Formats: sequence, C-alpha cells, structure tokens
Amino acid sequence: MSLNPPIFLKEREENSSKFVEIQQPQTASRSSEDPLQNLCLASQEVLQKAQRSGRSKCLKCGGSRMFYCYTCYVPVENVPLEQMPLVKLPLKIDIIKHPNETDGKSTAIHAKLLAPDFVNIYTYPCIPEYEEKDHEVALVFPGPKSVSVKDISFHLQKRIQNNVRGKNDDPDKPSTKRKKTEEEDLNDSKCKDTTLKKIIFIDSTWNQTNKIFTDERLQGLLQVELKTRKTCFWRHQKGKPDTFLSTIEAIYYFLVDYHTDILKEKYKGQYDNLLFFYSFMYQLIKNAKCSGDKETRKLIH
Repeated sequence: MSLNPPIFLKEREENSSKFVEIQQPQTASRSSEDPLQNLCLASQEVLQKAQRSGRSKCLKCGGSRMFYCYTCYVPVENVPLEQMPLVKLPLKIDIIKHPNETDGKSTAIHAKLLAPDFVNIYTYPCIPEYEEKDHEVALVFPGPKSVSVKDISFHLQKRIQNNVRGKNDDPDKPSTKRKKTEEEDLNDSKCKDTTLKKIIFIDSTWNQTNKIFTDERLQGLLQVELKTRKTCFWRHQKGKPDTFLSTIEAIYYFLVDYHTDILKEKYKGQYDNLLFFYSFMYQLIKNAKCSGDKETRKLIH
C-alpha cells in the first residue's frame, strides 16, 4: 500500500538522490566504533525541527506521536512527507510482527515509512502463503540450517531442480533414465536465472521469535543468516549478546550484503536512508545519555 500520492513519491525520490550525491564524499572512512557515523543520509533537518516542536498529530488517526504514527505507518503533521527520503529496494520485504511486540518500540515501521512500495508488515498469526514460492523467497533467521547471503542463489536453484525432478517422477512406472525434454531444458535455464524476489524478517524480541519461526507456513523456506555485526539499538535486550540486531538493522545489513554478494555491485550508500529515523534517534539518545537529559529520552521512548 502506497502511503502518498504520486507527486510526493516523485519529489521524495528526487530529494533522496540529491542528498545521496551531496553526502557521498563524506563517507570515505567508516568508523568501526560507530557504524552509523558516516552514512549517506538525506538531510535530517525536518526531524530536528520536529524534535524541537515536540509531539504532533497523526493526520489519519489523530493520535499524538513523535516523528511518525506507528499505528498508521505515516509521518505526523510536522514531518512533511515530501521532506522524507524514498528508498528503492532490489526486492520485496515481508515483516512478520509478533502481536506482543510494542508498536511504538518497533523499528520495522521505519522500513515501511521509507520504502512503502517494497515493504509489507503482517501481525502474527496473519502470514502470507509462501509454499508455492519457496524457490524465490527466503527467511532471515539464524540456525544450523541457515546459509550465508552469498549462497542464496545456489540453494534456490537446488530447490527448483528438486521440484522439477519431483514433478517428472511417476510412481506408477519403474525408474528409467530418460532424455531431457524441452520442458526440462527450459526449467534448467530458469534455474540459472534464479533470483530472490522476497525476503522475510521476524519482528519481535528474541524470546518471542520461536512461536513465529515454528509456524508451519514458514517451515521449509530457505533460512539465511547474516554476518556478525554489533547492534546500536538503545533498547538492548537484557542477557542477549550485542550481535542481536534490531529489525531495521537486520534489513539494512541484509540489503548491503545482498547488493555486494548477489548483485555483485559496489555499495555506495543506496540503502543508507533506511536508517534515516534510526540514526537520528540513536544520536538523540546518545546525546541525552551524555548530558543526562531525561526529557529527550522520554520523548523518544
């Protein structure tokens, strides 16, 4: 569902490309201590103004929110839509959100706000059917059967090949070696051109993920594990390692790896604006902690 009229989409798209060009020279050196420091981001002046003016009204539900409405997935009145960046993604994203996940604390909404034509959010137990598309869909989730991002295409090809063999096997006939038919040749060529079309993320605390992950509708999907990276999330889960990422971090890092490992293209900040809200909030919280500003921290939370 698109969140804005076509004219706003066009304006946001033009603004995003302009800002990336302006910010790009500043990203020569990336800090390992603060991975959010040198992102190619659109101007965050609109967020600075909104932060100074305080909470504003959601134009859809009328709720009082900061920056955006986490219920309606739209920016609030004092954050004009045309001043937000619009991010183009190389594939579709489905986010399955746990019903007990607090809306106001979820970073998944950032992806929907900034890439509305590419991202859908579903609240469990509402999950789309993926069974017939398991050769073009994958689930980001760690585990013993998970594969790396760079190996996704290989494993999806194997799935198509196995499906073809299964359809061509006739249980009523003895197994004999057959010549390839034109249909099999066609399927083989499709295997070579296999690309991931949709990636799924689970949005919940790590203690709640098992209920969604074990759902039969997600079973059988290719699982993908991300490279180890440290989270910057200010709501760190107690007792969990700092490699447990927030949802928007996981989406961002997956896309960066997908761009370099699957698309085989140099990454130049194309998806950095997915962290438009996240990086701004991170800096606000960081500054508030240093200065002891409890009011700012309350405003964000």
